[in-house]
Amino acid sequence: MKMASEEVRADADRLRVSVKRLLSVDEAGGRRWDAFVNTCPRATFFHRAAWQRIIEEIFKHPTYFLYAERGDIIEGVLPLAHVKSLMFGNALVSLPFAVYGGIAANSEEAAQMLENEAQALAIELGVEHLEFRNCEQHHADWPRQDLYVTFRKTLEPDVEANMLTIPRKQRAMVRKGIKNGLRSEIDNTADRFFSLYADNVHRHGTPALPKRYFDSLQRVFGDDCEILTVVGPEGRPLSSVLSFYFRDEVLPYYAGDDLSARELAGNDFKYWELMRRACERGIRVFDYGRSKQGTGSYAFKKNWGFEPQPLYYEYCLYKREGIPQNNPNNAKYRLLIEAWRRMPIGLANWLGPFIVRNLG
Repeated sequence: MKMASEEVRADADRLRVSVKRLLSVDEAGGRRWDAFVNTCPRATFFHRAAWQRIIEEIFKHPTYFLYAERGDIIEGVLPLAHVKSLMFGNALVSLPFAVYGGIAANSEEAAQMLENEAQALAIELGVEHLEFRNCEQHHADWPRQDLYVTFRKTLEPDVEANMLTIPRKQRAMVRKGIKNGLRSEIDNTADRFFSLYADNVHRHGTPALPKRYFDSLQRVFGDDCEILTVVGPEGRPLSSVLSFYFRDEVLPYYAGDDLSARELAGNDFKYWELMRRACERGIRVFDYGRSKQGTGSYAFKKNWGFEPQPLYYEYCLYKREGIPQNNPNNAKYRLLIEAWRRMPIGLANWLGPFIVRNLG
């Protein structure tokens, strides 16, 4: 009888969902995590285990990558990082430096267990708020950031068919880039990309992420992180984009350009070349990524025929009255933005990483 009762308890333990924490040094655990992410419909590129090491090593933020397990089967994951700053607040976020995040789970029980653990952790850490960067709504009663949308579209299997789906005016810009003799190249390093990116964000008055971050992305994600650079007929770099590949999707994520790129239609040509190459390698979805409503990037993506889809950034507030507004649209940052634009770019690139690490 005793042996039978022990077997019953063992069976019950195997059926019970438990929440555990992945450590960045656990390579076998990371492979199990990624095996789940690669098959979970709710998971994104930003749920991959390697983000834990990148956030810890580059930005020095403590991470809490939680997974829900039934027996030895993972049923859900929740990547979290603790971002604490005197200027920008104290938060537990899924996930900083990512446009998508939150819980990715195959069962409601696993999702609830992960959420419960996250809330307990938020209270233990004493954060001001917990933030989930969801693609879908989970809590209608939680405060929500309505500023951001995403743009996604299914690609046609034929390259020329994709060209014809681009609205006429924007398609003319792509053809202008082709006529101007522009061409695209895949870079093995982040050197040309970073030069264009850093100059671009400096012109907009925002700090640049450190170059070693982009070097790390290329090293850690390998072929799933690709840099495409557009050059003119004489070989001068004009525009560059760093993209992520996940399952059957491509996500252009960071970009930069020279001032002359607009006149030569370098940016339109760049995204067409990314779309063309993605189509040729069998990618089905082009994810144009997040934009703030009412901005130039929002209008640019609309002009390409992409329709905005809402993002559900949901907040659980503990020590604050409202959700944070750590973005350039916040009026209190206008003077800082103008001062940053006037700062020598060498100084801005040195100082920027100390600031941007806390923005996430």
